[in-house]
Amino acid sequence: MLSGHDWQTALAAVAGATALVVIIATIPEETPDHRTDEPAANGDLPVDAALEAIGEPILVVHHGRVTVANAAARQLLGSHIVGEDARVAIRHPGAAEHVADGSSFPVDLVGLGTLDQRWQMRVSQLGPDSRLVHLSNQTGQYAAERMRVDFVANASHELRTPLASILGYVETLTDEAGEDPALRQRFLGVVFDEARRMERLVEDLMSLSRIEAEKFRPPRTEVDLAAVAREVRDSLLTTHGNRGADIAMDIADDLPRVPGDQGQLSQLLYNLIGNAMKYGRHGTPVTVTLTPRADQLSVVVADEGDGIAPEHLPRLTERFYRVDAGRSRSLGGTGLGLAIVKHVVERHRGRLDIASAVGVGTRVTVTLPAIRDRDAASAAPEPLS
Repeated sequence: MLSGHDWQTALAAVAGATALVVIIATIPEETPDHRTDEPAANGDLPVDAALEAIGEPILVVHHGRVTVANAAARQLLGSHIVGEDARVAIRHPGAAEHVADGSSFPVDLVGLGTLDQRWQMRVSQLGPDSRLVHLSNQTGQYAAERMRVDFVANASHELRTPLASILGYVETLTDEAGEDPALRQRFLGVVFDEARRMERLVEDLMSLSRIEAEKFRPPRTEVDLAAVAREVRDSLLTTHGNRGADIAMDIADDLPRVPGDQGQLSQLLYNLIGNAMKYGRHGTPVTVTLTPRADQLSVVVADEGDGIAPEHLPRLTERFYRVDAGRSRSLGGTGLGLAIVKHVVERHRGRLDIASAVGVGTRVTVTLPAIRDRDAASAAPEPLS
């Protein structure tokens, strides 16, 4: 068993573990009269019993071989690891080398557990013949970093494209093209459209940033979503080739209010209805339905368009993900609309469902918690904008 001092050191190191911890230590051989699962007379902790109580996988290794593996370790690496060489049990060449040389520098391991997982391993000396090896699961952090890098790259690309167009047309206008009134007018129209495209993108980026910054602060003001939906419809009446006339609203009577941020809920409806208008077939209805459901309020926006293939549905709320990039840009899309919708729904503790059939259309359902009668007294009224 480890001494009390070594055990305290081990626990301090284990405290920082998030997924996999491997302890490599020098342990006395078990005998019938001295089993590690029995309480120690001298106050030392029984190693295998203590390790079994820890949720992370733990291995105790004596002379390079696994002598104890707790339940989490057996589940991760297999019950056969008991008695195996530690380097074989961990099953990673980088880990084996790191354990052998006892280096204290962290090392990144790719593919330990599953091919898409990433780990960081640290080795600490517990004594002259004892080591503690700590592997923390970095998969989530790596994914978040990858998303950040992709987001910056995509945002830069989306901004660079219209900017390059603007610079090109302005340069042309400074030459001989600026002398032709008709050509000048056409080029200025292109510059204006591209500038507006950049403006929409910057506005969406700022909106997304604000929503993310507030995601842990659920809004508690009282919002009349029926009134918000009607305001959004009125603002869209003359957009997208007068498709606003195709908006058909079905709002239930006595619709409950919701705790929410009126501006964000307005943006949610604007994005959903605007998408249905853009991608639905001209002359077909864009149906907006608001109905109460127990302690919830359901918002359904449906169009009759080309629909979306099943393989695209899981990625629709990713930033800058487009099913048809060319068509989206030509219709004025920034690639952030549904990402904003997702974050608004999450901040309002709601649920977002997207269903679509190719050649039939798309149906988006947002379910939000409603204010019950007993909640009405505690909900502050939404200030007038």
